[in-house]
Amino acid sequence: MSWMFLRDLLSGVNKYSTGIGRIWLAVVFIFRLLVYMVAAEHVWKDEQKEFECNIRQPGCENVCFDYYFPVSQVRLWALQLIMVSTPSLLVVLHVAYCEGREKRHRKKLYVSPGTMDGGLWYTYLISLIVKTGFEIGFLVLFYKLYDGFSVPYLVKCDLKPCPNTVDCFISKPTEKTIFILFLVSTSCLCVILNFIELSFLVLKCLIKCCLQKYPKSLKSSVCECHHLRYIECGETGVPPLLQNHHSDSAISTPQRGETKLLCDTHKS
Repeated sequence: MSWMFLRDLLSGVNKYSTGIGRIWLAVVFIFRLLVYMVAAEHVWKDEQKEFECNIRQPGCENVCFDYYFPVSQVRLWALQLIMVSTPSLLVVLHVAYCEGREKRHRKKLYVSPGTMDGGLWYTYLISLIVKTGFEIGFLVLFYKLYDGFSVPYLVKCDLKPCPNTVDCFISKPTEKTIFILFLVSTSCLCVILNFIELSFLVLKCLIKCCLQKYPKSLKSSVCECHHLRYIECGETGVPPLLQNHHSDSAISTPQRGETKLLCDTHKS
């Protein structure tokens, strides 16, 4: 099986990812994809031929193997890698869609199509949630299908056409168990990284929203203070509505003197 397409896909997502997302990509590349390609495929090679039962009854070994291994462990591992990496394609498609719109309209529609903001932020968030769901789902499926994450060296089978309960032996059980535990640990690490990145993006968005609201409230309070000061001191910098009001209503000379005295007091 060729994994070049998956490698190119993940490399394209790398430039739109956060720092934590790049760590996730490195874990998937080195500790999952390379380990699968270099070692895991060879460990599970010809696993059905190496599955032996202490009976020569035709069909007995095939039935027992199918019962204990309904899906090959290494193929389930490969399926997990594909399903976990596919949601990242949403990010690439979103950026390609934005760039295509700009080319069609022949004008700048976005500040930068690859900026983690707006629509791309939501797309990236959805891809993280889907990836985490696939990771957890495959771990649960793996555990349910094989009754745990260890490979026994001996299983007992009494299915037809076996005449009685027979002992069946699995090849390389210890080596397979080590690889499965490594698979589970890297999957758990990827789930943790996804949760951290998800929390980071949500927290960053909340902080940004709070910072956008705070300057507006600060600016309005400062303006109110200035308006009050202008009214008390009778300065010429009052707002236009107040200027019209003062021009319509005549101000007596003693009042002007009091206002001047009040201003002098404020200045001193």
